[in-house]
Amino acid sequence: TLASGGPSTPVEIIGFDELPIAGELCRVVKDERAARALASRRAGRLKTERLARERSLTLDEVFARIAAGKVLDLNLVVKADVQGSLEALSDALLKIQHPEVKVRILHSGVGGINESDIMLAAASEAIIIGFSVRPSQAAQTLAEQEGVDVRTYQVIYKVTEDVTAALMGMLKPEYQEVVLGQAEVRATFKASKVGTIAGCMVTHGIMQRGAKARVLRDDVVVHDTRIGSLKRFQEDAREVQEGFECGILLDGFNDVKEGDVFEAYETREVAREV
Repeated sequence: TLASGGPSTPVEIIGFDELPIAGELCRVVKDERAARALASRRAGRLKTERLARERSLTLDEVFARIAAGKVLDLNLVVKADVQGSLEALSDALLKIQHPEVKVRILHSGVGGINESDIMLAAASEAIIIGFSVRPSQAAQTLAEQEGVDVRTYQVIYKVTEDVTAALMGMLKPEYQEVVLGQAEVRATFKASKVGTIAGCMVTHGIMQRGAKARVLRDDVVVHDTRIGSLKRFQEDAREVQEGFECGILLDGFNDVKEGDVFEAYETREVAREV
């Protein structure tokens, strides 16, 4: 057992809770209390650095990082092998802009991807696009440490294809209305506890319990609500198909008349295109 070890003296230390990483420095302190305080500070710093790396943006994560209702910039650092390729790639990227989402090229240059490119991307949450170039080993290591997404390509259209896909995910969603079915009111029944029940014939598609529904009277929308209750004979039904009779109770609407048409519909989110 050694009492101390000077410079260049190999020593064996036991008692660690976790195995240290090769290359880490060990500090000697006067007592266990000071050692625990130092370890706690180091653990906090490492956690902060890890969270900072996790916040870095990657092209795959663009969809999940959309700020609802806000203009979002997709920051890029672009590197290419020659000036002609750099100009062609930059022009192609800027042409796929959209009023709601902007492609911003923070920096572009000719040559390999270096550590300065990585640090710029890390500081600005940018994605690095390399065309016919690769990151140096030091830059690759730094990118992994900082959580920077480095994409390399050999064909320009593949770059624009990937970026366009990311932009489509950034756009505010559009909603498309899909008509599920229609039912014509053949008779009405007043129920004191629930309201007006409409005896209907499903003339098109299906009617679903809980679906959005509009009341059409002479092709004019007089009310928009939901199907609160749907019955087939005396039994509750989840849906009723075309050609069958059913009883329908609408949420919050009792002014139903014979000849009215209930149109059930839903809205579906569809991807926007640039």
